[in-house]
Amino acid sequence: MSALSPETLVALGGVADHQRLRTSRINSVLANRLGSSALDYAVAHHLLEGAEHAARARDADRLDWYCRTTVGDLTHLSTGPDIVLNPRTADLLRSEISETAYYLVGPDTSPAPPEALGLVRAATASATEHGFRPLLAQHAPVICLLNRRRLDETLHSWALTRLPGTVFTDYTAHPEILARDLIHEAAHNWLNDALAAHDVRLPTDVTFFSPWRGTDRPVFGFLHACWAFSLTVLYTREALRSATGAVAPFLDTHLRHQAVQFAAATEQMEQALSYVTAHEIRERIGRAVGKVVGPAGSEASPFCL
Repeated sequence: MSALSPETLVALGGVADHQRLRTSRINSVLANRLGSSALDYAVAHHLLEGAEHAARARDADRLDWYCRTTVGDLTHLSTGPDIVLNPRTADLLRSEISETAYYLVGPDTSPAPPEALGLVRAATASATEHGFRPLLAQHAPVICLLNRRRLDETLHSWALTRLPGTVFTDYTAHPEILARDLIHEAAHNWLNDALAAHDVRLPTDVTFFSPWRGTDRPVFGFLHACWAFSLTVLYTREALRSATGAVAPFLDTHLRHQAVQFAAATEQMEQALSYVTAHEIRERIGRAVGKVVGPAGSEASPFCL
């Protein structure tokens, strides 16, 4: 397996242990017999957040549901190993500490329609073909499809630190585009877990210009963008080889746009990576970005410090 294969890039010791420890701690609070899988880890955070909402609302029945539910009770929401949600916009929540919308699994959550499940299966198959299944399996086992869009419309996607393992994303009819966006958000979840597992604390008063946002961002946000977009580029390069129809020029445009963004970001990469105290994480980010900006097929990276 190549040193720069997606499977190798995301294989990092300590992450699975971190997930199991977090799940165990949530289990000790809710006492609902959660397991130790990546899906349990993601669902556990939905249950914890939902239990807090129910407790604040003094809704005893809903609180009881969150305290006794396990992954085994949610098989009606799954497609294979993943849970797929397709909520209405009106069902999204917003926190007092963040305007970012999110959705929580609950007793009234309905299964996603067959069309959505089929799209997720096809997107997962495409990601798997190009080596990204381990990333999605461990860091995006809960997929929340939001608004269906046309190719010419803006697609929004995001992940939340308090709901690790969950991905929120708009989508089109094209599985390659959904796969790209699932990989992007799973990459954010991976980096959050990796930094926590290796106890990496990044300074909040150091900033770098992010071409993706067009503004200065703390080292945390800058490196998140470099890592997540580098993985989407690596996937898109491979997916484009077999893409047909309207999705082909769409993916090609994505690659051309990212080439410009990375060209503007790479001068700052070495300094930004110097703040990552865990060599294993620093190396993976450096290699991924180096693969994007270096010659096609190159295994070398100028950012492996």
